[in-house]
Amino acid sequence: MSTTSPSTSGWTTFWNRGGWWRAVLVAVAYLALYILGGQLVGALFGDQVDSEDLFATPQSVFFGLFLPLAIGAVVLIAFVASLHWFPALFARQPIGGRWWMWLAPVAVVAAIVLRLLGIDYASYAAGVVAVTFISGLLVGFVEEILTRGIAVKMLRDAGKSEWVVMVVSSLIFGLLHASNILGGQEVLTVALTVVFAFGFGICMYLTLRVTGNLIWPMLLHGLYDPTLFLATGGIDEAHSGPQSELLTLAGPSNMIFILIAVVGLIFVRGRVKPAHEGVVA
Repeated sequence: MSTTSPSTSGWTTFWNRGGWWRAVLVAVAYLALYILGGQLVGALFGDQVDSEDLFATPQSVFFGLFLPLAIGAVVLIAFVASLHWFPALFARQPIGGRWWMWLAPVAVVAAIVLRLLGIDYASYAAGVVAVTFISGLLVGFVEEILTRGIAVKMLRDAGKSEWVVMVVSSLIFGLLHASNILGGQEVLTVALTVVFAFGFGICMYLTLRVTGNLIWPMLLHGLYDPTLFLATGGIDEAHSGPQSELLTLAGPSNMIFILIAVVGLIFVRGRVKPAHEGVVA
């Protein structure tokens, strides 16, 4: 039984077929446009961005972080809208979670709360914290709609098992962070970032499963990133120097996410079949 009508466009038909390589293609296209958008913003407003400390001023955060993300968000919104996928992406998940999957959102919330209470807000110029949190919410929207939304849907549409859905979507999420090497970060730092991002990606997949809706990974991701930025003073950087006890407690969160990811790799099962065939849990 065909899931497309005779009037369905070739564009829609192509993407509705799903599959891992289409998911990768979307991610690569998005990343390329995001980088180009960042270069355009840099060419037009580069003097507003502090290259030594992105979080030095509200303007630096806005032009260096928020605006390129906003361009990426527009691209993804246009793509999803062109396929009429918004209802499907934000619908109740077609396969439920298991009790142990709550480990993922609980661990993320714990790290967020510890950082919220431990950040030295007074060390930032007026407006920086607000713009950083707004930018963080945009990070959550963009990265989650791409990886736990579009990628997950495409993999499920192709009939992949949930283990494959989890691993491939998290790999795509992790490899997106490999682009940090273009910003001059050391190879080892980028490699570790990719590994930690993969673990965090699995935690976000588990959050998607156990909460049942894409909005929750978006919100948690959107709060986790800005608290991490403000706690470390940078993006994908480790904190150096003295810090509060609360931030010290939040420090091992990446390793906890990796451990939860290992549990996910061992225990995640199930498969979402095409809509006309139902669900096997």
